[in-house]
Amino acid sequence: MLQVPFIRENKDAVIKGLAKRNIDATQMINDVIDLDEDRRGLQTQLDNILAESNSLSKEIGNLYKSGETQKANILKEKTSQLKEDSKALNEQLNEKAEALNQLLYKIPNVPNTLVPSGNSEDDNEEVFRKGDIPVLHKDAIPHWELAKKYDIIDFELGNKITGAGFPVYKGKGARLQRALIAYFLDKNTAAGYTEYQLPHLVNEASGFGTGQLPDKEGQMYHVTEDNLYLIPTAEVPGTNIFRDELLNESDLPIGITGYTPCFRREAGSYGAHVRGLNRLHQFDKVEILRVEHPSRSYKALDEMVEHVKMILDELKLPYRILRLCGGDLGFTSALTYDFEVFSTAQDRWLEISSVSNFETFQANRLKLRFKNSDGKNELAHTLNGSSLALPRVLAGILENYQTEDGIKIPDVLVPYTGFEKI
Repeated sequence: MLQVPFIRENKDAVIKGLAKRNIDATQMINDVIDLDEDRRGLQTQLDNILAESNSLSKEIGNLYKSGETQKANILKEKTSQLKEDSKALNEQLNEKAEALNQLLYKIPNVPNTLVPSGNSEDDNEEVFRKGDIPVLHKDAIPHWELAKKYDIIDFELGNKITGAGFPVYKGKGARLQRALIAYFLDKNTAAGYTEYQLPHLVNEASGFGTGQLPDKEGQMYHVTEDNLYLIPTAEVPGTNIFRDELLNESDLPIGITGYTPCFRREAGSYGAHVRGLNRLHQFDKVEILRVEHPSRSYKALDEMVEHVKMILDELKLPYRILRLCGGDLGFTSALTYDFEVFSTAQDRWLEISSVSNFETFQANRLKLRFKNSDGKNELAHTLNGSSLALPRVLAGILENYQTEDGIKIPDVLVPYTGFEKI
């Protein structure tokens, strides 16, 4: 959530920045400023009434002590009216504050100056590419056919048990899935991230804290009776560890990692681009999160990008990095880099990671602050990244490592799988 003082002081820059998202935010920003002016005006009136009421209370006490009861009673009537006035002002103030908050919840983060303008994923900017695209044998097939051929993932069984988008991993497929999770966690902890096991459901406050609510409410599974949400990513419970926390500057930076299943209702379109593991309702992901001092958060973002690059280099998968344009940028992000692996059998790029800097946007919602060197409370910056999302990484391995007599396992995973080939 954007800070009101920041909006007031940088009105034109905020409107210009949000235009990169193809949003004309002029009216919303003017409404924020007007509501804040009204709120501050009401607060001033309330403060004056409370100050007058306190002053009269002292005067009434002195009058009673001096025996001037009649004068004291007259002033008591006045304080009673002031109490009524303050109650009415409090109600108006709460209404204005709520209206202001509801409007602020609708305004996305302002893109960083590095974010290119654009309308959709077609306008994203490729900033890096590495790895040779393998030449497969003439009978190469996509991963959903490989999964059936070698009996390692059963999409039909998942459909029977639950529905489309809930695959069942079997035998060496399950072992490879577990190997990837362990490998990702080991790489992350070796890089200094502390491992957490996190809840798979969160409350409403957590959803608002990281920006999934109200923006992505329709994409999450909602347990209505308990008003809990199945997590769409470990970012939500992981970042909410720090909700309502006041840290010391010496605590920063903080880095955590965690494996969770992720649940998303968004899957549901049809065609080859969403077949198999390409888009799921339930999938596994290992996440990395950072809480940073504002002065070094973009250096931290670069470090996270390099970390994911190192993992993909070890897996020896061809990949590229895209800087997302304004039209494709997530609601809460100031700058996002997407990693994509090339699927040779499908002849297309598959997104396998997003690494983002949210600056103070989430921290303001979370009330995540630290005491700086001047002794003042300051909002921290939050960042997160997939390290990595498993389905499309697995799809890339199955397709790019397939041979005529099986699927070779990347060398770096063999110690985790215990086998070299499926």
